[in-house]
Amino acid sequence: MQVASATSTFAMFFSASMSVVQYYLLDRFPVPYAAYFVVVATVAAFAGQHVVRKIIAILGRASIIIFILALTIFVSAISLGGVGIEHMVEKLENNEYMGFENLCHHS
Repeated sequence: MQVASATSTFAMFFSASMSVVQYYLLDRFPVPYAAYFVVVATVAAFAGQHVVRKIIAILGRASIIIFILALTIFVSAISLGGVGIEHMVEKLENNEYMGFENLCHHS
């Protein structure tokens, strides 16, 4: 189990790092802004890990991690979907370009 966890952690870290490198090379990466988020994310990760360990100790079940993860993904999906729908409705009301072309007029 620990090998799988270490492998998935490395893959996630590597993937995120490559995205950071790409943004940096394209000069689309504000370093002070990113440094702030690194500090905030690190503090949040340690605090979250501490809280989850306490909850596991109280409940005696590690399955709470799965429920927390599922809830986080659900809230994220609903939030992102809501924001996307809001932007789409706004563009439709303003007759703005949404990236779609008329397929009938292409030769």
